[in-house]
Amino acid sequence: MSDKTTAAPAAHLTAFSAESFEAFVQGRNEPAWLRDQRWAAWQDFCTLDWPGRRDEEWMRTDIRLFKLEKYGLPVESQPWPEAPPALLGAGVDLAGFSLAINSHPATEQLGEEWAARGVLFGSLDRLVREHGDLLRPWLLRRVVNPRADKFAALHAACWSGGHVLYVPRGVVVDRPFLAHSCLGSGQVDLGHTLVILEEGAEATVLSEMSSPAATDGGLHCGAVELLLSPGSHLRYVSLQEWGKDVWHFAHHKALVERDASLQWTVAALGGRLSKVNQHVGLIGAGANCQVNGVMFAEDRQHVSYHTLQHHQAPYCKSDFLYKAALQDKSRTVWRGMIKVDHDAQRTDGYQRNDNLLLSDRARADSIPGLEIEADDVRCTHGSTTGRVDDEQLFYARCRGFTSHEAAQMIVTGFFQQVFDRITIESVREALGHAIALRVRQYE
Repeated sequence: MSDKTTAAPAAHLTAFSAESFEAFVQGRNEPAWLRDQRWAAWQDFCTLDWPGRRDEEWMRTDIRLFKLEKYGLPVESQPWPEAPPALLGAGVDLAGFSLAINSHPATEQLGEEWAARGVLFGSLDRLVREHGDLLRPWLLRRVVNPRADKFAALHAACWSGGHVLYVPRGVVVDRPFLAHSCLGSGQVDLGHTLVILEEGAEATVLSEMSSPAATDGGLHCGAVELLLSPGSHLRYVSLQEWGKDVWHFAHHKALVERDASLQWTVAALGGRLSKVNQHVGLIGAGANCQVNGVMFAEDRQHVSYHTLQHHQAPYCKSDFLYKAALQDKSRTVWRGMIKVDHDAQRTDGYQRNDNLLLSDRARADSIPGLEIEADDVRCTHGSTTGRVDDEQLFYARCRGFTSHEAAQMIVTGFFQQVFDRITIESVREALGHAIALRVRQYE
């Protein structure tokens, strides 16, 4: 593999201001069209209001304790922490590896056989400078709307330290790529992940976000854009495992064109508050997506996922399955919507959210929804919330397991339906182990 390592910078700006933003843009040596794009987004950021409790999307998510002034633009950085090993990459033969620390590119590797076939993978910061003509149409497409909210505008203006994968037409990569973002205590991650599959291409991406220590805090304001051309196939696995005081805000969106397929698996662990918008647009006839979500909340953690499966073309299929387990005084909010446009006939859409309460002080809000304009469709949704079955606990303890071990087994079994959909065995085991470690004795 070819390797690229970036030296760590030395200091850190401490404010999101017009002056620091201007210094940030001038110091990045980017194409003029990208600078213009950033300035337009900055103007949006300056004019948009912060989300409030009166907004339908935010009425169950309280961000009044979030203070942006505690953080700063990642123009420069304090000495880098040592990145923890990537759980998703353990024991996996990788086609490429990309590491960003505190929103700065750190290390990149790409197999020579894939580079020779035109594959690009690594730091978005570097590759947009070296291959701007190739990436420009995709970045100008603005899949994630920078005016969706103030966080989206902030990210569009200030993204840094992201990852990009580009797979040319007809290239099938049979090994996964790993994109790892590490956030040190009190630092900022504004990473932007961009995946582009040309017609008939195929790839697997493992994306991991982590903190060096479980007690770390910081800010993540990110975005993910997945672009699948006709007949392409993408498997995308994302693990969020921040320290317990990290604020996590993100917009994730995929566009799936004709006869393309997307399998997207999300695991949300750690963090103080997470608010994620996940949108899949099925824009070509015969497009197919399967989205699997795992959420585990503890302490006073708040995890909010808003999903949209938008059928814009006929003969498409979507299947969203989200499962959440909650202990202590934690709270999850899942708000799902199947939207079917007038011309999206023969749609097959399904969404389901199941919640397992490990404490009588935890709370799970589940809000499925349908918005259907076509008249020849099959769209269904479901939701369940319940406590651990006492008979299951009794059965396990009768066979020698402690209450803690029994709770771990029950939670792992609860998520097994999602794990079974993951095709890489080591990834299934890593996710199961990460969740089991967080389960305390059932209350």
